[in-house]
Amino acid sequence: MKEDLIFGIRAVIEAIKSGKQIEKIVFKKGLQGELFNELYDISKNYNIPFQFVPIERINRISRKNHQGVIAYISPVSYHKIEDVVPQLYEDGKEPLLLILDGITDVRNFGAIVRTAECAGVNAVIIPDRNSVRITADAIKTSAGALLNVPVCRSTDIYKTIKFLQDFGIAVIGATEKADDFYFKANYKQPLAILMGGEDKGIKDSLLNITNENVKIPILGNIESLNVSVAASVIIYEVVRQRIG
Repeated sequence: MKEDLIFGIRAVIEAIKSGKQIEKIVFKKGLQGELFNELYDISKNYNIPFQFVPIERINRISRKNHQGVIAYISPVSYHKIEDVVPQLYEDGKEPLLLILDGITDVRNFGAIVRTAECAGVNAVIIPDRNSVRITADAIKTSAGALLNVPVCRSTDIYKTIKFLQDFGIAVIGATEKADDFYFKANYKQPLAILMGGEDKGIKDSLLNITNENVKIPILGNIESLNVSVAASVIIYEVVRQRIG
């Protein structure tokens, strides 16, 4: 599965204005000019992740007439969590959300979303930066689950957690720093499960505002589980409690 790319400043501007879902834009370092400024401003207004890179990196992506700008078209349509949550309540559903803060490995991400889809998770929330990009490989790894589970991009996970809590959704963080085991928590309430990155886990700033933090017992010598396995364990404890 080949990724779709858009080349050139004007082409990317028009793609954004036409409603194309842009995963990420790469700009050549030092790029200037009135047209570039227009693209830069519109990228910020639409909260599209972008990065300045050396021209050599852009040329490795493509040798076409890119004018120092290449945009990746997202294979999925992103949703707004501000729209998803009210709709869940309107539909009479007990919200079950998954927040993935800093997951960067496409295999882990795909496996987590596959589990989430199987368990009936209503939406997955990811940060718009420092997170895995949703690519054709991610969709394949998720066994197509990314085409079925709404994905919401957040410009600020801290504010997103506060938003969820204001809507009566408890946020439970999965961390080895917790005192209580995961099976002691109440998962029958409106809920969002927060999982951290593969290397550093959940940021302390986020752990400090969760409603509760839980851990999975580790009885062997290895200090932690793979994040996709840990997510599966906790997600299916939610299922057990809700259908038990």
